[in-house]
Amino acid sequence: MPETIESASQHSPNLDHPTLPVVREAFPDARLRATEFRGQTTLIVEPDDLHRIMRFLRDDPQCEYNFLSDVTAVDYLDYPAESIGRFAVVYLLLSHRHDRRLTVKVYLDPTMDTSGTADDPGLRVDSITDIWPGAEWPEREVFDMYGIRFNNHPDLRRILLWKDYPAHPLRKDYPLRGRGEREMYRVIERDDA
Repeated sequence: MPETIESASQHSPNLDHPTLPVVREAFPDARLRATEFRGQTTLIVEPDDLHRIMRFLRDDPQCEYNFLSDVTAVDYLDYPAESIGRFAVVYLLLSHRHDRRLTVKVYLDPTMDTSGTADDPGLRVDSITDIWPGAEWPEREVFDMYGIRFNNHPDLRRILLWKDYPAHPLRKDYPLRGRGEREMYRVIERDDA
């Protein structure tokens, strides 16, 4: 279970990432947690705080996470350990100047059935494309595969599947063999294109 940054710095020698106290000092009102696994530190933030913290991580001279290497997501449905939320959006950051890596996670819980493609208000988080323009396509992939929507994204539409695909296939409640999409999909012949 993630620890708060305050307790992590007092009780765990592994959570000594230099960015954590800087963020804690800059955002005393934010609920921040951190974990460490195999030398990799993860900062867990609340969805409402994500955008301002990400901008800070890029712009503050003590942080300078100038490179966003990836945006992805995780579905923790039936995960054996206790989880903060069903879904997590995961951001992998790199500071070239300080030679540091940091993972940032935001947990989200659905408020409705996840078997379809409905716009669930619980699965929304702010886009960071205005901070790192390279987040545009990875955020679209997360939307396409998991159904997590990004507020203020400049072009949020499917990127891997066709626009009328009836589900988000990386959700763990989606059947491995699909729901007949392959059998019902119309094959386009060369002459039709």
